[in-house]
Amino acid sequence: MDIATFLIQVLNGVQYGFMLFLVASGLTLVFGIMGIINLAHGAFYMFGAYVVYWLTDYTGSLTLGVLLGLPLVIVLGLVIERFAISYLYKRDHLYQVLLTYGLILILNEAQLEIWGTNFYSVPKPDLLSGSIPLTENLDYPVYRLFISVVCLAIVAALYLVIGRTRLGMMIRAGASDREMAQAMGINISRLFAIVFALGVALAAFSGMIGAPISSVFPGMGDQILIISFVVVVIGGIGSVKGAFIGAMVIGLADTFGKVLVPEFASIVIYAVMALVLLWRPQGLFGKA
Repeated sequence: MDIATFLIQVLNGVQYGFMLFLVASGLTLVFGIMGIINLAHGAFYMFGAYVVYWLTDYTGSLTLGVLLGLPLVIVLGLVIERFAISYLYKRDHLYQVLLTYGLILILNEAQLEIWGTNFYSVPKPDLLSGSIPLTENLDYPVYRLFISVVCLAIVAALYLVIGRTRLGMMIRAGASDREMAQAMGINISRLFAIVFALGVALAAFSGMIGAPISSVFPGMGDQILIISFVVVVIGGIGSVKGAFIGAMVIGLADTFGKVLVPEFASIVIYAVMALVLLWRPQGLFGKA
């Protein structure tokens, strides 16, 4: 592997890692703060991709599709939290698994009724449809670089919101000691609704911006859910920083695994998870 090919694979791995972080960060926020195991998280990723396909086809613009689609998925998240998830806070994880699995079935059936079983593609914006030449024979798509920049901006925004704002202070307080935070006047019900809607928005947004580089198809969220759980376990449950590091590790491991050992590519990420857990059973940044 020459240096140019190596750098392209690094860029691919980092870009994939950023996409995984968007999904996994929402998953770890919901579990770390609300204590909810949300198996439907991958279905929100799928729903975001279908919504942006529908709105892009209607408006003719991916940008408008994303801007119009995000409020829709946020409202969807608030409705699901209010009428389903809010009943799980004082129940054990078995009820959470059963209910969120039921949500997968409902969302998958809704997708089939609305959009059917066909595969769809979402066009890239004309401004981002070109490539940047790296060598005489190798180019790198501008849209993939754009995804990395957007995801990096969201990483910075999450860091600032959680670490530097009043809302972030309340989120950290709720994650640390829910009862004490409520006793100090924090509206935990409203806080949980915001956190769940944020988790849904992050998963759906990842599906939206990832749609132009992959097909939109039924059940596309199932695989991303499994990999996102791997990311969360590696990084440490409840740690956003851990989710970021875990996403980068898995993004690079998956990309180079497919290039270097394609016959074993499907097990590389699970081997990485096993090695991390042997070293640190609580994950890289999880609490023992």
